[in-house]
Amino acid sequence: MRRPRKSPKPEGQPIALNDFQRRALEVPEELDLFLGGGRGGGKSYALALLCLRHVAQYGERARILYLRRTYKGLADFELLTRELFGTVYGGLSRFNAAEHVWKFAGGGYLELGQLESASDYAKYQGRSFTLLIVDEAGQFPDPASLDIMRSNLRGPKDMPIRMVIAANPGGPGHAWLAKRYVFMAAPWTPFLEPRSKRQWVYCPSTFDGNHFIDRDQYADQLESSCPGDPELLRAWTQGDWTVARGAYFANVLDEPRNAVDPWPAIPETWRTYLAHDFGSTAPSVTYLVAESTGGIGPDGRNYPRGSLVLVDELATVKGEQLNVGLGWTVPVLAEEIRAMCARWGVRAIGLADDAIFAKSGHQAGSIADEFMRAGVRFDPAKKADRLTGWTRMKRLLADAGKPDVPGLYIARTCGYFWATVPTLARDPKRVEDVDSSGPDHAADAVRYGCLRADRRARVEPLRI
Repeated sequence: MRRPRKSPKPEGQPIALNDFQRRALEVPEELDLFLGGGRGGGKSYALALLCLRHVAQYGERARILYLRRTYKGLADFELLTRELFGTVYGGLSRFNAAEHVWKFAGGGYLELGQLESASDYAKYQGRSFTLLIVDEAGQFPDPASLDIMRSNLRGPKDMPIRMVIAANPGGPGHAWLAKRYVFMAAPWTPFLEPRSKRQWVYCPSTFDGNHFIDRDQYADQLESSCPGDPELLRAWTQGDWTVARGAYFANVLDEPRNAVDPWPAIPETWRTYLAHDFGSTAPSVTYLVAESTGGIGPDGRNYPRGSLVLVDELATVKGEQLNVGLGWTVPVLAEEIRAMCARWGVRAIGLADDAIFAKSGHQAGSIADEFMRAGVRFDPAKKADRLTGWTRMKRLLADAGKPDVPGLYIARTCGYFWATVPTLARDPKRVEDVDSSGPDHAADAVRYGCLRADRRARVEPLRI
């Protein structure tokens, strides 16, 4: 067997590691890694060190791909590698800025790439890599595009292939990352991840364990980044993945308070309407909303006048891919909406996103016109700005359970709501808004329903 060519390393320039980085490097290469700590723990530097060691061990056979969701996100890691590789290799490594590729003296290479969606996979199709690294994986709302990249991991029989994922808790991908990699086994303990059929190790870190940064100053910066949001702060500082709820609704959404058991029927005096967010390639979500006229509900619970209950849900979502729709046409979707309303004995009327009322330029008219011809009537949500709707929705969620003010309640059977809304993150550039790159379709539909109730109902329910 031919021995791998070693890349030269200057003597007298040792690389200092923190405990987390040392432990991550000690995990056998046959195991995949999930570096899932809080911010500032040294994950990016650990990734660079893993690249460095892979090239040193396997020389010209080392083919590494480092991925971020956007090209802009590559900039920090590029600077880090320039510093580290320059220290180790000096002029014996070269970086092609146009192609985002490092080439090393031993013949191996490291490519910095972008993968925003499954359509970007075409850039990598048919290519082979021996080490695949995904940084800031929490920016991916679902795992579909990363799962398909595993098909590019190929190498000689005597050379281990590996996937390494790094992420912070609290982002759009919080739910699927926690389910796959965090709650499968204790930290630093190998476990079988069923989807990849590979052994993984969860490697947590926090900034407290990173003695290479000014920890007091960094703690102040993290605290100022999420004022009034203690759960997000705990996720960032402690790397706490038990924060099962996302940052945006952290202070107002509480399952014991907001979740209700399924109802057998809607009280005769209550108003009902649909709240709809349209999608085709993205999920379409429709809620049947019941608005209380005051009094006790079918479950024996008191619902003050104006309270909203999401009693049923229709979500066209493709399995675990919470941001991918089923591609249903309007007639098919309308038929299912009518069937849902028929089960409850109410008319298929309500409100929807203003965008479906735009005329398409074709004889068929708008999407709303198609729904009308198919027996479902929607009025424009007149959603104004997003923040007004979010404020109203958060107020109703927070007031649930109070005896004298209306609240927002959600049936436990509304599975897409509970799978997505509790984990929605804040927009990193506009913290008072939801991060729309995540699966926010259920939240949007509920937001429209809350705004409609705020304007008071104009259409009384008609029983069938």
